[in-house]
Amino acid sequence: MTELFEEIREWPIALGWITLYCIVFLRAGATYGLGRAAVAGYLRNKQPKENTSNAVEFLNKWGPLAITASFLTVGVQSAINFSAGLILMPVRRYLMGLIPGAALWATVWLTAGLSAIVAVMAGPPWLIAGLVVVIAAVIFGVRRMRKPEQVEAAASE
Repeated sequence: MTELFEEIREWPIALGWITLYCIVFLRAGATYGLGRAAVAGYLRNKQPKENTSNAVEFLNKWGPLAITASFLTVGVQSAINFSAGLILMPVRRYLMGLIPGAALWATVWLTAGLSAIVAVMAGPPWLIAGLVVVIAAVIFGVRRMRKPEQVEAAASE
């Protein structure tokens, strides 16, 4: 796998950026489309309540900023893109967030992201195992620090 990353690093920068941009644009767009498809049948038979409509209007207004910012996070992109589809955000407004967000994502991954992956993959195997243990410990620690009421509330939802 390291050879693949090394080969990609030898591509011209523009080709690498365009490839990464297309990958994230198609993946995020497909996630948005899945969200729209999931809710389409449900809304045909039901009218949303007034407070739901107000929330959707708010999200449609500020959603493109959230979509753009989600591309700078790890693990939230898909949820936000799917949610934009669920609220039936107009495609034009969604693209206002997707286009710059995909550009940010491609730039970050072309510069720091691929270099970090190559560095980790080229390192000793214990380094990878150590990173997995540290990540698991952080996740476990965060879950243990939550208050019991939060855990019960999350379980009952």
